[in-house]
Amino acid sequence: MSDPNGLTWAATLVSLAVAIPTAGHAVIYKRDPRSATLWVLLIALLPLGGSLLYGLFGINRYQRRARRLFPGTDPAVRQDLSPTMPEPVSPPLAGLAHLVGRATGQSLTSGNRIEPLIDGEQAYPAMLAAIESARHSVALASYIFDGQGIGAQFVDALSRAHARGVQVRVLIDDVYARWTPRSAYRALQRAGVPAATFNPTLIPARLHAAHLRNHRKLLVIDGETGFTGGMNIFGPYWRPDAPGQACHDLHFRLRGPVIAHLMRCFTDDWCDTTGERLSKGYWGEPPVTADEQGTSWARGIEAGPDEALDRMRWTFMGALSAAKHSVRIWTPYFVPDQPMIAALSTAALRGVRIDVLTPANGDHPTVQWAARAHYWQVLEHGVRIFERPGPFDHSKLMLVDGAWCCLGSANWDARSLRLNFEFNVEVYDTALSTRLSSLFDAARDAADEISAMALRARPLAIRLRDGVARLFTPIL
Repeated sequence: MSDPNGLTWAATLVSLAVAIPTAGHAVIYKRDPRSATLWVLLIALLPLGGSLLYGLFGINRYQRRARRLFPGTDPAVRQDLSPTMPEPVSPPLAGLAHLVGRATGQSLTSGNRIEPLIDGEQAYPAMLAAIESARHSVALASYIFDGQGIGAQFVDALSRAHARGVQVRVLIDDVYARWTPRSAYRALQRAGVPAATFNPTLIPARLHAAHLRNHRKLLVIDGETGFTGGMNIFGPYWRPDAPGQACHDLHFRLRGPVIAHLMRCFTDDWCDTTGERLSKGYWGEPPVTADEQGTSWARGIEAGPDEALDRMRWTFMGALSAAKHSVRIWTPYFVPDQPMIAALSTAALRGVRIDVLTPANGDHPTVQWAARAHYWQVLEHGVRIFERPGPFDHSKLMLVDGAWCCLGSANWDARSLRLNFEFNVEVYDTALSTRLSSLFDAARDAADEISAMALRARPLAIRLRDGVARLFTPIL
């Protein structure tokens, strides 16, 4: 018979052998001491279970397969897709431009033309028309790619492009591609369209990174025209039978040298996923030159857990620090952490008017509960918060002083700032910022302003529910 005491000692030794290095990893590598403390306590209470949870959710770094497989040649491919453009001598908000340049390692590009596309009603037809007109290449990356409804139209357009000899590549985040029955992934495979899923959750070597998702939305046609913003390919944003019930979002069509930044981002993601390097020849031979009608200085911002810097956090905080008059923030999820709350409050106390517009009807109740638990911390310092009624609003935009804007996929929450792969574009253009400010103001004026008094007047049970949800904001 086996010795119970011996088994107990063996189990204890195994637990210690796993728990001690895991706790050590948390102590050394977790940047937030509160997060490190919580993980160490969990591992101490549940050595094996806590270590497993830490392995799944606590390691927020991701090693790029593209850079691991091709460490010597991949930078050359990236350089091949980089435009050579001069830096502006004295752009508006020069300090912010310098900060983002240092954080991203990319130069501002001039002569870009950037056009907002409001809701699926404008964005989807423009994207479909661009795919239909493609001569050389189509590169599409989407977090959600629904295979039915409007998504079926995209599948058909991509299939036709592939059939007429256009080089097509489609990248979908694995969680939605593999685990939702409506995904377009299988339909694309059946049509022979080269499609891949980013960061497959079933690969054991990447199990620790299963919660790190690709939230980017990119479409590049022939290396000449690009689309990016917040728009997934998803049925709720396309309701031709009932336009008033469609969800809201903002997307953008871009032309000019900044397209190379979209190309470079897709090139890295595709190589990371498939091992295939897309050289300059893949895109055709477009001139990476200034658009003759373009007036925007612009720069792409790739952000994700594969980078040493939290680029989107630094960009947002730098913009708040640079603001002198006004900041407009349009986001579906407003769950700032303490450093972001401090930056918002500091700007407001300096006299900067800060308006935050977020949906009254969220698509993730837990996130909305957590958001409302944070409101009072910025309201008490003068930040104004508005909730837009009606269909869910997925728009993502930041505007500063009517001269600078940041558009793309990133939200104001921990998942976007720390865990997701995001792509944004910063733009220095007074005309575009003025147009987008008017769009923001119209939506804000139709929204309901949230007051600190109204928050305090809510039932205790509601406030407790929201407070409990706030405890989980690091992973929401």
